[in-house]
Order: sequence, then C-alpha cells, then structure tokens
Amino acid sequence: MTDLDSSDVVRVRLVFSYDGTDFAGWAAQPGLRTVQGVMEDALARFLRHPHTGAVDHVRMTVAGRTDAGVHARQQVAHLDVARPVWDRMPGKSGRSHAQGFRDRLDGLTPADITVHDAAVAAPGFDARFSATERRYAYRICDQRELRDPLTRRHVLWADEALDVDALNEASALLTGLRDFVPFCKARDGATTIRELKEFSWRRETHGPDAGLVVATVRADAFCHSMVRSLVGAVLPVGQGRRDLGWLLRVAGEERRSPAVAVAQAHGLTLEEVRYPADADLAARAQLTRARRE
Repeated sequence: MTDLDSSDVVRVRLVFSYDGTDFAGWAAQPGLRTVQGVMEDALARFLRHPHTGAVDHVRMTVAGRTDAGVHARQQVAHLDVARPVWDRMPGKSGRSHAQGFRDRLDGLTPADITVHDAAVAAPGFDARFSATERRYAYRICDQRELRDPLTRRHVLWADEALDVDALNEASALLTGLRDFVPFCKARDGATTIRELKEFSWRRETHGPDAGLVVATVRADAFCHSMVRSLVGAVLPVGQGRRDLGWLLRVAGEERRSPAVAVAQAHGLTLEEVRYPADADLAARAQLTRARRE
C-alpha cells in the first residue's frame, strides 16, 4: 500500500482471536456459521461510503484458514478499505482511525471473537503470503484427575497415558522440508511440500497448562488438516500401540494415508503468525506466491 495521503485504498491489518467451538471453520460457507462470514458481516455494517451509503464488497485475507472447531489465540488478516470510509472511522471521538476501526468491529462481533488490534498495514503486507511462520499448539490431558471441565473446549481428553519421549522421537522423524501428502487433504493445484520447522512435545509443569501434554508445531505454512494429521500419526506411538517403523512407512506413502486418524479439532489452537521486517514484506509475499504456483 502507498502512503495514506496519496492512496485511494487503505490496507488494514487485523489481529484477533476466537473460540472455534461453534464455528464451521474460518472460510465463509453458505448456510454455516464461520469466522470469516461473521466478521465480514460485521464489517459490512459500518464500512459504508459516507456520501452514497453504499457498502463495497468486504473480503478478508487471513494468515491461516482454520478447520471447524479449531481455535486461534492470534490470527492475522487484512482487508482493503476505501479512503473516504477510513477517514470517518474516528467519528466525533478523539480516537485514531485505527482505534475507531478496531472498536467498531469488536463491538459488532460476538463473544467468541475478540479483535485485539487494527492498524494501517506496512507497504507490501499480505496477511497470507507475507507470513514466514505459523505456530500451533495441541493440548492433551492424559490424566483423568486433571480433567478440567472449564478447559474442555480446547483440550483433548485422552484415556491412555502418553510417553513424551516416544512422542518426540516420532515427531523428529517428520520435521524438515518434505512432501507431506500422507498427512494432507489434497486440493487441486496446491502443493503438499512444506518445511516443518518444529514438531515437539512437552509436559507442562506450571501455568494454566500444568500437567498437560502440549505439542508445538511450526512451519512456513500448512496443508489442509496437516497439523491434526501429524498429531494423529504420532499419538499411537506415544501410547505404545505403534512403533517408529510403522510411522516411517506411513510417511513414505505417495498419497494420503488411510492409516492416520486425524486428531480432534478442539485440541488445536493457532498461537502465532510471524512476519519479516516491514522492508521485506513485499519480497516475502512474492517469493511465497512463486512457491505456491
């Protein structure tokens, strides 16, 4: 985006979170409640041209499309807003344009979405293609005495105890740059080659997750259902029901493996999306688009 004084369009960068329990995923779908659908409906309620009253088609671009039931602690998106509409954001208050935008949107979204920040995006910013990394966490409670009904919407309750060392040994076999087709739902024209930077497990000893077994999964990007498939692939190893040889055979298949049970959605949370320095945003977006193509 060019300088605000000379641009007819303002690119707005949003940071928000949501409880995915009652959403059919991120992407808008007819007749279904989705995060994108709810947020775009809210945006359309106040992004009206100050002179004509017309509402331009509101379309958000998101960093990571989460599946039905998956949560986000820090999701990032962008949208383009006509300059005259942006100019009226503060209203009669002393708020900045960005504060006015954030407050209006947050006030129109339901309780399971919170808008944390709105800002004018740096030149070249694209929420999806400028990102360098997405980080997810998958939370599991494998001790019955620690099951907490207050956190059941984002923690998987497992009936079998997990061996964290075995989980880490299995997960290490899957990291690096490779074709993850055995763990992805294929989409026409989309590559399944990704760089899995980290796939590790730990048993938390303090904080709100104390006692839980938590996976950290980091990559430049993920295929459809890839994170939950990876978790579902290593859990049997951590439970002692499968060995590393089985996992290696699955990882070597040339199609989506029917042997992998996709882990339940509610244990998964998008924790963070990372971007390069502002000066490198455009170049990163161009590089990512070339890789996808």
